[in-house]
This record gives sequence, structure tokens and C-alpha cells, in this order.
Amino acid sequence: MIKIDFPKPDVVIRQREQVVKPGEIEIPPYFGFIDFHKITREKGGLFFFYNEDNQLLFVGKARKVRQRIKKFFDGNIAPVNNHKHEIHKIEVYEIEDPMEREIYETYAINTFRAKYNTEKVFY
Repeated sequence: MIKIDFPKPDVVIRQREQVVKPGEIEIPPYFGFIDFHKITREKGGLFFFYNEDNQLLFVGKARKVRQRIKKFFDGNIAPVNNHKHEIHKIEVYEIEDPMEREIYETYAINTFRAKYNTEKVFY
């Protein structure tokens, strides 16, 4: 049996509303998220989408994580296109090595049983 220790997420963002204090600039929400700036622009990694009940909806990987996540919300990427409204939390794991990303993604999909992942499913 292979044992894989999953790392802790580097960034976790949740849907929330900004409470604007005097002197602060209002951040326009992006599908309810105002903390996209915390997600790396340049690094690769994995991202997990969760619903309000903390159920894992989707696991994905990317060479540039922030751009890939935004494509899920902007475009018509099949697995979550009709389920964008369900996403309430995003976890990001910065993993530069492409082979490690592939292994972690497949492991996460099958171990945590991501609801909308249809490829790489072995259960």
C-alpha cells in the first residue's frame, strides 16, 4: 500500500462580503470571492472546490493556479460549469513539480471522492 501524506493548503479563500472600513478601498466580489489576490499568479499547484457543507466538489491542477481557477468561473469548463453557484471555499496547494501535481490530483480525487471529477476515478 502506498502512503501519501497530503500537504496543508497554502491558501484558503471563502465566499464573503467585505466590510469596508474608513479609508479602505472596496474590492469588487468575483462570484462572491474577494480574496483572489491571495492566490499565486506564477506558481503551479492543485485547487479544491468545496460547497457550504465542506463537501469536496472538484479537484484540479494547473501550471498557473489563479488563471486556471478564474477560467472555471469565466468559461464553460464542463465539470463545474453548472455548479459554480455551489462553490463556497477554495483551497490552493502550491506544487511546482508536474509529476507531483498529477499524483496528488489522482490521489485526492479517489481518496476524498470529489463529486464532479469524472476522469481519473478508480472507485
